[in-house]
Amino acid sequence: MELAKTPQPPYYAVIFSSIKQNDAVGYDEMALKMYDLAGVQPGFLGFETARDELGLTVSYWENLESIQKWKSNSEHLEAQIKGKTQWYKNYTVRIAKVEHDYRF
Repeated sequence: MELAKTPQPPYYAVIFSSIKQNDAVGYDEMALKMYDLAGVQPGFLGFETARDELGLTVSYWENLESIQKWKSNSEHLEAQIKGKTQWYKNYTVRIAKVEHDYRF
């Protein structure tokens, strides 16, 4: 995996922090499907993810409207329901405006 190639700020980051259930049947397949689906959404800029005991996925978006459209995408809604009922012990979503970034 590589770091997301984001444009010059400003843009937005959706930070999804989660703790999975021990038995999350179907999770990996749905996660791959969501990454692919997000990648073709208008306004999507990229994502970065890491999973161990705590899962972190940060997706980057051009604007708040793009984030709202992604949140209400029918296939993404299905994944959200399964996340709440089957896969996660808990999670938090944070949305932040990126005003500055730098790279090495």
